[in-house]
Amino acid sequence: MSSLAAELARCLARDAEAVCRHCLSNGRRSGRYWLVGDVGNTPGRSLFVRLTGPESGKGAAGNWTDAASGQYGDLLDLIALNRGLDHLHDTLDEARAFLRLPRPAADLDRVHRSTSASTGYPESARRLFAMSRPIADTVAEAYLRERGITVVAGTEALRFHPRCFYRSDPHSPTEIWPALIAAVTDLDGWITGVHRTWLDPSGCAKAPIDTPRRAMGHLLGHGVRFGVASDTMAAGEGIETMLSLRMALPGMPMLAALSANHLAAILFPPALQRLYIARDRDLAGETATKALADRAHRAGIDAIALTPRFSDFNEDLRRLGIEELRTALRIMLAPEDVVRFLL
Repeated sequence: MSSLAAELARCLARDAEAVCRHCLSNGRRSGRYWLVGDVGNTPGRSLFVRLTGPESGKGAAGNWTDAASGQYGDLLDLIALNRGLDHLHDTLDEARAFLRLPRPAADLDRVHRSTSASTGYPESARRLFAMSRPIADTVAEAYLRERGITVVAGTEALRFHPRCFYRSDPHSPTEIWPALIAAVTDLDGWITGVHRTWLDPSGCAKAPIDTPRRAMGHLLGHGVRFGVASDTMAAGEGIETMLSLRMALPGMPMLAALSANHLAAILFPPALQRLYIARDRDLAGETATKALADRAHRAGIDAIALTPRFSDFNEDLRRLGIEELRTALRIMLAPEDVVRFLL
């Protein structure tokens, strides 16, 4: 956490009960704790906020835990979740407004510089991933199966959260939906962010909300990884796209960059010699593919575009079937990779 954010968190903790009365008005004080149902201010007793204690460390004032969901954090995390804020500078603005603090221009510049390539807290992203569970026998697995993705072995980057909070905007009420949680990692495997896909409880589709997909944390250059890349890998935009491609090429390491812009900016593993770019069949996909291929060629990496017959490889998988998808991929792969990954 930045020094500015840490200082604001300490200021909030000094008046933790006032923060709770402001954000969690449906709760009540019980001894040294404020009790409420969840960060969305639902009546109940499963979330408890420590109102007194040291400024930092175990038992610090302002620390909170939701015994039902496993979520935890400090009062900045609480404000971000309660208000549905995905950007650090928005959370700091909310904290300043509560504390009635002015915002010096130097602080404004520093916060925007520190968050220019980030959405939300990497720390919060790591907590959310840790609180989630493997996708086997969950709504997330059912959702992927509905998309034609039936093999989930080797997808440790994916987890499931049964009660993931969602807000369409800071002024809307908090909603709770099951969610597919994907870890965004750097080249060393360190989690820098997560991607959330909120799901319909039936598992048949995404949740019927305005923005069922959102990412948080440091994303630029990183992605959701399936396998460890060495000399050869494939990269594309969406998680479902790359999982579909992985159905046909299960041994090839893959990365989902989560958007066309992020695909164009992925970082290359040091030993990479050949990069397959699984493009989406639209203008953004074409532009990202060209930009990434140009970067790869300048780095001495052989770049080969994989083009779906329909909009993306998930649609190809669902409409053509796995065997026809493999047949289509065979003519796009380098001959040695047909033997290595397809046969």
